[in-house]
Amino acid sequence: MKIQKHWNAFTIIILALGAVWIGLTMLLVPAGSGGMTPAPRSGFLAPDFELISTEGNTVRLSDLHGSVVIVNIWASWCSPCQAEMPALQSVYEKFSDKGLVILAVNSTIQDDPISAQGFAKEKGLTFSVLLDSSGIVTKQYQVRALPTTFFIDHQGVIRDFALGGPLSEAYLISQVETLIAGGR
Repeated sequence: MKIQKHWNAFTIIILALGAVWIGLTMLLVPAGSGGMTPAPRSGFLAPDFELISTEGNTVRLSDLHGSVVIVNIWASWCSPCQAEMPALQSVYEKFSDKGLVILAVNSTIQDDPISAQGFAKEKGLTFSVLLDSSGIVTKQYQVRALPTTFFIDHQGVIRDFALGGPLSEAYLISQVETLIAGGR
């Protein structure tokens, strides 16, 4: 009987601590984040970034809320990156009129802008090629393999990601169709 009372008290204390923890966590979430903290993982807001394109335009990820976005982090010397670019271009051509945006973030800290620009021109890429010359996006997104691709929904939430490649056109289409339809 005495042991039962101790367990009951212990359970109540644990539940109270849990409630306090949840309350404090809710207070610490940054305002305007929709209750979500940015992280490079599925189900979290995509970390925001601002980079310069090979055309000299400034592109900020958060300005693209309302669109489905693919963020593909790559390098011109990377064979799987080279192999998947035609599939990305094809998917972009099929879905750009439905709100798809592709941001090909060249990990310029591991590459160079001339090679990235030459590669984009050679492959006829018509989506934005961005230069991550400081490596900030590569670090923010915790890239461990090239290419790494993030699939971001209309609200700016990462719904899926793929490490490595090359990704097939069929896989890319299935991801984009799900996101455009509003799925997860």
